[in-house]
Amino acid sequence: MITSLKRRGFFLKKLEFMCPLVGGVLFMVLGACKKAEDRSNLSHVIRIGMTLPLSGLEASYGQDSLHGAELATEELNARGGVLGRKIELVVKDNQSKAGETSIIVRDLISRSHVTALVGEGATGRSLEAAPIAQKNRIPFISSGSTNVKVTKIGDYIFRMCFIDTFQGAVMAKFAYSSLGKRNIAVISDNSKDYSIGLAQSFSKAFIAMGGRIVAQQIYSAGDKDFSSQLTAIKAAHPDAIFLPSYYTEATSIINQARELGFDVPFLGGDGWDSAEFLKMGGQAVEGVYFVDHFSADNKSPLVQNFVKSYARKYGTAPSALAALAYDSIKLLADAMQRIGETDPMKVRDALAATVDCPAVTGTISFDEDRNPKKAAVIVEVRNHKFNFLKTTEL
Repeated sequence: MITSLKRRGFFLKKLEFMCPLVGGVLFMVLGACKKAEDRSNLSHVIRIGMTLPLSGLEASYGQDSLHGAELATEELNARGGVLGRKIELVVKDNQSKAGETSIIVRDLISRSHVTALVGEGATGRSLEAAPIAQKNRIPFISSGSTNVKVTKIGDYIFRMCFIDTFQGAVMAKFAYSSLGKRNIAVISDNSKDYSIGLAQSFSKAFIAMGGRIVAQQIYSAGDKDFSSQLTAIKAAHPDAIFLPSYYTEATSIINQARELGFDVPFLGGDGWDSAEFLKMGGQAVEGVYFVDHFSADNKSPLVQNFVKSYARKYGTAPSALAALAYDSIKLLADAMQRIGETDPMKVRDALAATVDCPAVTGTISFDEDRNPKKAAVIVEVRNHKFNFLKTTEL
């Protein structure tokens, strides 16, 4: 038996030259040895795969999620890991592009042999990942995809965030009851499932309360000029505008609206939670409101310990996506500890059985569709900061 795999290339070339059959057999033997060696190495770690937009248009979301997951992993490993094994994150960049996530997830499952998958805040990319995870029976926790369709894919798909029907209704209630608005315009991105779903849920809830949707306009991701949509909305005289979008287009739309003389408040969803929203929006986003999963102002000791640790490591307060990714890793670890093993099928069962698990984004229990049952927070932008207003449920 050859004990030094490092020398195998030179040795095999000599053998193949002398006898191709012998060389071919040894290639097979050494390949099997290498696979056995890989499996042996994997037995000492628990691999969790992540697909995130670390570059491209939504890189801010991906970086925040990665930071939250890294912090949770470091804390777990500092305490000895899970079941005596260290957690290893295997992270791949989907570049904020459609189509990349499905390729990455297949690779994470077949080549990296991950026990579970965490990630994606964008609904479209979670809908790429979920069918593959389901087919391979690998638990997948979407940390930030709020569209109701995501967990409908199958029983191996979970999420850490609330869903669009909930957050849309929460913002409708806030607009109607807290702000006293009765006539609202909606402008949404018809290329994003996230935006379409949130626009529908907000409008349905607001109308049911007695409010009116006085104008509805659409755009597509990547658009730069929104003057025609805004001109049509202005003619309808709304007393607020609901804009369910990611921060990239939201800041452009709000800036252009202010230039056209709009002085009504803008209302949004969790896609606005990024430091880039403040940077790109500038003075134009002062006084806007949005629904979110988490507030760093929460006085809970659990939250404040997380906020301090995150700020110490990264020099800034955590966003909701950072908190959701942090909770996702911690919840997986909790499930594995409860059952005493890491078999993906049994981890799935343990996740589904989660009841009242304390987390920084709220106490976690799952409903029958594997969506968490928890409250939302309302955030206002004031003095160029995200300011916590209230925690709310329906």
